Amino acid sequence: MNVVDDKAVVKEYFNNTGFERWQRIYGDGEVNKVQLDIRTGHQQTVDTLLEWFAADNNLEGLSICDAGCGVGSLSIPLAQSKAIVYASDISEKMVGEAKENAAKLFGNNDNPTFSVQDLESLSGSYHTVVCLDVLIHYPQDKAAEMISHLASLAQSRLILSFAPKTPCLSLLKKIGSFFPGPSKATRAYLHREAEIVQILEAQGFKIERKAMTKTRFYFSRMLEAVKLIEN
Repeated sequence: MNVVDDKAVVKEYFNNTGFERWQRIYGDGEVNKVQLDIRTGHQQTVDTLLEWFAADNNLEGLSICDAGCGVGSLSIPLAQSKAIVYASDISEKMVGEAKENAAKLFGNNDNPTFSVQDLESLSGSYHTVVCLDVLIHYPQDKAAEMISHLASLAQSRLILSFAPKTPCLSLLKKIGSFFPGPSKATRAYLHREAEIVQILEAQGFKIERKAMTKTRFYFSRMLEAVKLIEN
């Protein structure tokens, strides 16, 4: 299957059975043990990032692009902290849910701003660009293109998370344990951290902070890359 088909499959998945499944995982309702484990892991990644932002103590008025926002798990708390948030997702249903979640807190406020877009079509310029748990849907060559594109939108910082390619996780993926059960996801692409770092460095960024979230069924390496100042 080529890259275009990959994107089409991801879009179709998250507008249908995938939306229903991940809406439950990202929500607060009753789920099975595997889904609860993934919910816990994803929230730990979000919480770690929010701790990074809090430590910097400069969120108010900061422009942030949340690429692949899902149902707003990150965008909404960032907006609560008075950041200016531009959030997007490939799934129209995910964006619709995110808007509903935001409206419960902010009413008809235009922050966060949500849109239905894939990574390729994102444009603009933002202090910080964030892309959490999205690269798992992109093979390595396409991931390189996406990271380069996201880097071009970031004035100061790019924050990514991805499923790291290690011997252990590669084995789990092969035996079907990485995303257990039928149709839990489309495809699960693992990425070598060294290759992700190399792509970022080629775009003029250096790694500032790292974090690893690991539960039974959720594995995510998060990297904060800051733009080097040109002399």
